[in-house]
Amino acid sequence: MRERIGRSCAVAGAAIGVWLLASPGLQAEPSHGKWQLTNHTPRFITAAKDVGPEDQAKQVTIRVWLNTRNQASLEALLKDLYDPASPSYHKWLTQAEFDNRFGSQAGDAAAVQKFLESQNLKVSANGSRHYVEAQGRIADVQRAFNVQIHRFDLNGRTYRANTSDPSVDDAAGALIAAVGGLTDHGVKPHNRHPVDPDGQPFKPIPLAAVPNGYFFSAQCFRKPEVQTFTTGGGLPAAAYEGHRYGADISNQDFGSLPPCGYQPSEVQKAYKLDQLYAAGLDGSGQTIVIVDAFGSQTIAFDAGFFSDWYTLAPLNLQIVGTPAPITNADIQGWAEETTLDVEWSHSVAPGANIVLEVAASDNDDDIDAALLDAVVNSRGNVISNSYGEPESLVDPSELQKEDAILKLAAAKGIAVNYSSGDDGDFVIDLGYTDVSSPASSPFATGVGGTSLALRSDNSMAFQTGWGTNLTRIADYDLGSGSPPVVPPASIGFYFGAGGGQSAVYAKPRFQHDLHGHARMVPDISYLADPYTGVEIIETFGSELDYGAIGGTSLACPMFSGLWAIAMQKAGGPLGQPARLLYDLPGRAITDVRPFDTRHNVKGLILNTTGVSFESARDLAAPLGRSTREFFSALYNGTSTRWYVLTFGTDSSLATHEGWDDVTGLGTPNGMAFVDAVARRAH
Repeated sequence: MRERIGRSCAVAGAAIGVWLLASPGLQAEPSHGKWQLTNHTPRFITAAKDVGPEDQAKQVTIRVWLNTRNQASLEALLKDLYDPASPSYHKWLTQAEFDNRFGSQAGDAAAVQKFLESQNLKVSANGSRHYVEAQGRIADVQRAFNVQIHRFDLNGRTYRANTSDPSVDDAAGALIAAVGGLTDHGVKPHNRHPVDPDGQPFKPIPLAAVPNGYFFSAQCFRKPEVQTFTTGGGLPAAAYEGHRYGADISNQDFGSLPPCGYQPSEVQKAYKLDQLYAAGLDGSGQTIVIVDAFGSQTIAFDAGFFSDWYTLAPLNLQIVGTPAPITNADIQGWAEETTLDVEWSHSVAPGANIVLEVAASDNDDDIDAALLDAVVNSRGNVISNSYGEPESLVDPSELQKEDAILKLAAAKGIAVNYSSGDDGDFVIDLGYTDVSSPASSPFATGVGGTSLALRSDNSMAFQTGWGTNLTRIADYDLGSGSPPVVPPASIGFYFGAGGGQSAVYAKPRFQHDLHGHARMVPDISYLADPYTGVEIIETFGSELDYGAIGGTSLACPMFSGLWAIAMQKAGGPLGQPARLLYDLPGRAITDVRPFDTRHNVKGLILNTTGVSFESARDLAAPLGRSTREFFSALYNGTSTRWYVLTFGTDSSLATHEGWDDVTGLGTPNGMAFVDAVARRAH
């Protein structure tokens, strides 16, 4: 069934931190002898149930992030670094140069360490210019920061959080930019499986079940056909005509059954990546960093097997951090996310090195720590992040903490990309529209999603923005045929690429041609629809399984792989992609536009009261006000029920000519994209 907000992974540990915050707006302010840290109360608690104080003896890890300097100067520098007319264009800083100009003052970390130790907190790491890390009991943390920490129930999941803003009764409070880890609420991975419309994901299949290696069909979209349904040979009866997705459930040919699942060679052909490889451009000499919570203990074996199975170049994988054992479904979900990220960044850039940066958990502070480690240590010049959370549920101090790290990356020429989310406009989950953070940061690049159909030669037949609606039109086959559902039962919007307008960030300069006054998401897109997803191979229990998967968690590592190829062509780092994409020539990016066909599914229902007509729009409902064109197809679910499945119906979001809030500028156009980006490097 659909994941809901708040269903991100529960974690056994806890973390608090004071981090490198780049903006002075949230720095500590003196008040009656205390240094008050404003905007540090988690927003999600307003929608959650307070179930009482946290265990006072529980041990947690804290990180204390330090103030940075010269923020106006940093903003001016970032402008020059990305302005082709500036003599500073693409003259990236080293870490030492950044620290000397913008880092915390010498001695700040030592002063914060002394304060923490005075509060019975044991310092475990001194990050010098960035943070101080310590461990202690909840009771000690509460006393040190003058807060109460309670447990909150949000949609059946329990998180801890401070109930008010922290403060510090010590001069060290003036040095603190933020306290992270008072809460263990965090992000969730943005991967999705195709589902049986009755609500269950398709289960992974053992490799041994298909010894010939022919998994999912690359041509899931079939010619228009007519399907008739009767009730025991009588009324009501119905006839539906339209495109077809997948084969009948009675077909035992694994390669014909839905869902679609593309292998690397098919995706490479569809997006013209094979032309890049023929020119010697495969990401060689570049490193893609992937940040994931928990990681996967079998990733090296699984991704290596995947690479050999699909005859890709040998995988060069380095793991930073310690992957967690799978003890619950949430950690299993992150292991699958890790598998998707590694295998499909490698599928796009088979010559690139990959560094997997494993965060200790999926709470915001641990994820931030992993990202900072990757940036500070320059582990690679493109970082892929396939996770997020609703922007409205992230407190301002966390947003600013993230932006601090992203500004550091931008100054060093490191690209940081985020998936835009899989919940469309978030209305079903939240009751209001929202965008995913950190994809909404103007210092990151947001990657949206598309659906993809292939021709028999694996070239692209068409693509739409990713957004799925479902309508049930016939019930279980009882042996004498499937009776029609009268009237058809609209299941409605199920999932789709995230996007829209930020409620936090003003419009960045690189989006000056877009409407409105706010940061718009996404910037670019790639394949994401799990109904036209990709194949992955991973270990489940004691066996290797394969399955089809999608989500903007697929689009982000694919785009990050292509960015590695662009850097290979350019001969060096290119910095934040979003600041380059909007100035590329039109041929570099394929605009994803809506389209309609005369064979979208429509039907006639014959009942004792007469005949009723079901239009294509009726069967695709509900449609957003801006959705005028879409693609729909007949679909036989695994329960023998029949459905109408739509493509290009993304909640209130919609594709249209030019930039849109589903696909951004569109999808990269192979060699034309890489050449255009490389030219911008000089």
